[in-house]
Amino acid sequence: MKRAKVVITDFINDALEPERNILGDLADVVAFDASDESTLHGRIDDADAIMLYHNLGLGSKTVARLKQCKLIVRCGVGFDNVDRVLARQMNIPVANVPDYGTEEVADSAIAMTLSLVRGTHFLNSRLQKEQGPWMYTQIKPLHRLRGRVFGIIGLGRIGMATAIRAKALAFDVIFYDPYVSDGFDKSIGIRRVSSVESLLNQSDIVSVHTPLTDETRQIINAESIRHMKPGSYLVNTARGGCVEPSCVADALKTGHLAGAGIDVLVPEPPDHDHPLIKAWRDPEHPAHHRLIVNPHAAFYSEEGLMDMRVKGAQACRNAIEGKPIRNVVN
Repeated sequence: MKRAKVVITDFINDALEPERNILGDLADVVAFDASDESTLHGRIDDADAIMLYHNLGLGSKTVARLKQCKLIVRCGVGFDNVDRVLARQMNIPVANVPDYGTEEVADSAIAMTLSLVRGTHFLNSRLQKEQGPWMYTQIKPLHRLRGRVFGIIGLGRIGMATAIRAKALAFDVIFYDPYVSDGFDKSIGIRRVSSVESLLNQSDIVSVHTPLTDETRQIINAESIRHMKPGSYLVNTARGGCVEPSCVADALKTGHLAGAGIDVLVPEPPDHDHPLIKAWRDPEHPAHHRLIVNPHAAFYSEEGLMDMRVKGAQACRNAIEGKPIRNVVN
């Protein structure tokens, strides 16, 4: 029997031990560590399964060339970087790995929130540059967390995990998600609101936890930030495309936003003239001390990364063997 071929398009560039432990008896596993889709031309057309991460996408031209692919597995939660509609037309299932980094992303969202709301990032940044007095008064006024409203846009796995953590810190947690059935709010003691505007109007902290779709693209923009409370905070650990970056820099400059924590941007890595990066790196810009930027790292832990690789490889094995595939998104 001819051995199958499993391609890892990007991100992974080591000895592939986890993938080969799962697939080695029936498939050759190759990793291209590509950073641009064009470099895959002619190299993955004969793949029996593809493991895709987030450093590039698989558009229509690439998907159309696949001759015998039984699965494209997006080794992560978001799947906006693959043409899953065309894949379905070609009878190629697209699956994701939705549960590998739930805890890590929720922990990161809360870590950013605490660092912003308690002023630890601001004070550290200022004092490191010998700016201002060695006193808590630099960050006055601060208020205790208890009772402050923590608003979550998107109550999926990660949104739910974030809600549980925020509630444990005595935040008053509200959420907006039109696709979540009634009763989830009752089960963990949080409040549902009927619109994004209602959530923005009430929240002291807004944390974004949606996939990137046409509906959620730039769901945080200049207009929505105007609905946010003066002096509130924004945290985005979801997808860069969910937030319009220049409006965040502008809101930090005017003081309408007291701070922001951003883990995801478009593109990644960002261009030097990216509006948010320019503001973040400018010592004279108010965003310099009030903005936390991370390099799409909220998902990461060694355990989570191993989950992603193992579950992605197991999905490929199931596809090659003709077994049911979990978490199909198309």
